[in-house]
Amino acid sequence: MQLVGCQYDIAWEDASSNYRKVEEMLARETIEQGSLIALPEMFSSGFSMNVERVAEASPSQSEAFLSMLAKRHESWTVGGLVYKQESGRGRNELAIFDPSGDLAGRYRKNYGFGTEPDHYDASDEITIFEWQGFRVCPLICYDLRFPELFRRGAQQGADLFVVIACWPEVRAEHWKTLLKARAIENQAIVMGVNRIGEDPAWRYGGNSMIVDEQGNTLAEAQKEESCISASITLEQVRNWRESFPALKDMKP
Repeated sequence: MQLVGCQYDIAWEDASSNYRKVEEMLARETIEQGSLIALPEMFSSGFSMNVERVAEASPSQSEAFLSMLAKRHESWTVGGLVYKQESGRGRNELAIFDPSGDLAGRYRKNYGFGTEPDHYDASDEITIFEWQGFRVCPLICYDLRFPELFRRGAQQGADLFVVIACWPEVRAEHWKTLLKARAIENQAIVMGVNRIGEDPAWRYGGNSMIVDEQGNTLAEAQKEESCISASITLEQVRNWRESFPALKDMKP
């Protein structure tokens, strides 16, 4: 099975430009039918606190774009969106679409970063969906710093974590180290999809990565615009968990 992550410079609060960019990038890739394609946090707007400008009602234009990509590539898609609530506040979420273009699930970020809680309502729930036999737990950016979220996923059978992000370059080493740590401690494959470029507040260094269940790097981007890709099998995860059954020692 193939994992694909798109790392690019998100045009600030310009959804149309970002849709075009993603389409162009994926058109250059060889994507196997049934793959899992992930885009960064707030992929169509950037990490904006301007809820009035970037938040969308559901169903949204960005949802329609993810659905179209899923059908075009006959694959699953995951991407970060901003939803508008009646209160005027936003929800920083991700949406999951299956190869037929149907909405398969959503996840709302549990931990807001910096001033984010002033504008966006968090959740305390996790989401798990099935893909090619894997149980996939998607999370968003700052969530990466909270291992209890990943443990909850592992306790519910997750063997693949997808972390979409707008992670600042100044903490790039934290990003890389934590992705590997979450893979090792949960004996799971982890894909982290970040952005590059800059916005009015931050500069982003990329370093999108796919890490296997033992912490080995299967694919890694640097600071350039690129797609990362890796082929994975459920058997390799199960074999490692059986040969070194550390998860059985988790306390409830």
